[in-house]
Amino acid sequence: MEVTRQERCGVSFYACSDPAWEGAAHGFSTRLGGVSPAPMDSLNLGAALGDDPANVRENFARFCTALGADVNALVKNHQVHSNRFRLVAKADILPDPAQTGTYEADGLITTEPGVCLTVFSGDCIPILFYDPVRRCAAAAHAGWRGTALGIATRVAEAMVRDCGCAPENILAAIGPGIGPCCFETHRDVPDGLRSGLGQDAEAFIRPLPEEGKFSVDLKGANARFLLRAGLAPEHIALCPACTACDLDTFWSHRVQGNRRGSMAAMIQLV
Repeated sequence: MEVTRQERCGVSFYACSDPAWEGAAHGFSTRLGGVSPAPMDSLNLGAALGDDPANVRENFARFCTALGADVNALVKNHQVHSNRFRLVAKADILPDPAQTGTYEADGLITTEPGVCLTVFSGDCIPILFYDPVRRCAAAAHAGWRGTALGIATRVAEAMVRDCGCAPENILAAIGPGIGPCCFETHRDVPDGLRSGLGQDAEAFIRPLPEEGKFSVDLKGANARFLLRAGLAPEHIALCPACTACDLDTFWSHRVQGNRRGSMAAMIQLV
């Protein structure tokens, strides 16, 4: 199972093309195919970055059309780099695609068709979940803190506990995010991963020549958390694209700071 780059309706995005995902409109956006001006050019989906709300609405309309999702069915969180999540339904749909989320959490889960789960990233790791048997979908935003706190495991376990999913049926797609090639950190990040993964964390931490610096593989760490939740290895797809390496395709908070747009990951049961 792979996450591959696709283009539809003039919008470039990443998604799983495996037939098992056909029941869920889903994808990870790039910065390409929208209407926003620099420095948010062009498919900015962040509603709190100073962009004209009309641009954000149009960008969401384009991205949703490309995915086959409903632009008038978005549910968002106010992301806080946590392992908190919430179960949502149609009552949680925002009235305006350009409106920001207010509920402090980093994960969304639903069993209701017609609810478009939306999480945001600009180097952090977006993860989409889909159980085609139980018909359950989820989305998570995993920054390094959320990764270390095990948000990937927490969301998968909630799908099992609260929605009746079986771990062996859950599919997961880990989207574009900063890779170990560019994610150089101080000791706090490795220490956080060790707190969450124990000895398993060492596979995703590489000391660098400069004292006290490390390269960290957040995507690999999230995949390990998913395995701990009981997902089958062949059901975990990992996108190799690094947001900090390819600024023509993505925005990177680490490289560009706040003078940038925001990518989004979406999933909707269809």
